[in-house]
Amino acid sequence: MTVKELLRAGVVRKDLVVKGWIKTKRDSKTFSFAELNDGSSRENLQIIFDAKDGDFGAVLPRLVTGASVAVYGDLIESPAGAKQKMELRAKRVEICGDCDPEKFPIQKKQTSDEFLRTMAHLRPRTNKYGAMLRIRSELAFAVHKYFRDNGFFYVHTPIITASDCEGAGEMFTATSLDLSNLASLPRTDKGELDFSKELFGKKTYLTVSGQLEGEALALGLGKIYTFGPTFRAENSNTYRHCAEFWQIEPEMAFYELEDDMELAEDFVKSITRHVLENCRSDLDLFARFVDTELMATLKNVTEHKYERLAYTDAVKILEPENGRFETKVSWGVDLASEHERFLVENYFKKPTILYNKPKEVGAFYMKLNDDGKTVRGMDLLVPRIGELVGGSERENRLDVLEKKMADFKINPESYWWYLDLRRYGSAPHSGFGLGFERMMMLVTGISNIRDVTAFPRVPGCAEF
Repeated sequence: MTVKELLRAGVVRKDLVVKGWIKTKRDSKTFSFAELNDGSSRENLQIIFDAKDGDFGAVLPRLVTGASVAVYGDLIESPAGAKQKMELRAKRVEICGDCDPEKFPIQKKQTSDEFLRTMAHLRPRTNKYGAMLRIRSELAFAVHKYFRDNGFFYVHTPIITASDCEGAGEMFTATSLDLSNLASLPRTDKGELDFSKELFGKKTYLTVSGQLEGEALALGLGKIYTFGPTFRAENSNTYRHCAEFWQIEPEMAFYELEDDMELAEDFVKSITRHVLENCRSDLDLFARFVDTELMATLKNVTEHKYERLAYTDAVKILEPENGRFETKVSWGVDLASEHERFLVENYFKKPTILYNKPKEVGAFYMKLNDDGKTVRGMDLLVPRIGELVGGSERENRLDVLEKKMADFKINPESYWWYLDLRRYGSAPHSGFGLGFERMMMLVTGISNIRDVTAFPRVPGCAEF
């Protein structure tokens, strides 16, 4: 049985076996005590070693921090005043894996996040990262539960793609060509790589988004969502960016911008509540040691109606505050994190949905408003992070989309199938993307995206 199961049940049991890793051990004159954790919960199970119950003399010196063990014994009630209700009285111990206490880098002391990133293979054994990974698991479950409960179909969009959803061009090339032998690579008459000899007959990439394919699926199934890895080849070393991250992308037929904003707000509130209800012990760790304002932040996220703010009105609020910003605000500027956080943390003091941004800073697929200047895009902004969700009503008019693609210098031949969606039974439709790691930053209070995923992929780091 797991430690979580035993402590939750709180029932005296005979002849149990519990397996896990030693966190600490201390000795008294007649007893030895060890704290055992198996990863199932933040709480440890205290093990009592009494010479009257067995011969532990040879094994006790090997019960050091990091050693893995199987302990056989009886679960009994702890004495009055103990930190936990139950403890295990050992009868026999097996060492599953020894650990050299002089070399084991994870000790019972505070260790910096920077150091632990160099030990990503061991940091799940720390209290902080064990709690983070349990919350991440529960949050992923909450995502699937929300969409299933609301009539969405879970779909899988391609990881390898020939199209760039964002039009930014910052993509990883996916190739089957043997790059270790440059002399053997096929070349065109101009000496460039000949991707027609590639496995797929053209140049392909790792996806930056499943949105475009998601639109095709929504225009047949009604409401769909994807939840999978996406990739950005950006040489960015900020606290909010990874080269590999997980993204949640719903797409909905017959949804307009207002419907999109309502869904995004309800979704963020719902999955945050789920974590509050199901991860309280792990959240308490972050509220005590990482962000003392965490619970207040999560209450703010779940209990208030989010502000709706047009981009033009946001500029009017921000322009008088230009003295505090690195990037000055004027109409047409793409708002930066510092501007977003000011609106959320200082001005409205609650999550805010910014909509109707200038067409020049919106993606080609965002629906053009009647003013000809703005598009029906939206960003959901939250405290500490800024943009959590980015979405839009998609341009469903063929002639307008073709003109926008020309303005963005996008080759329509590469998107013939995407344009077909506007030729055959076009319909209003909308969607958004939510970065899962940023959502993890919100619910844990962790300030760096490198610390909300097990093995972060950032510039200069693909060690594990």
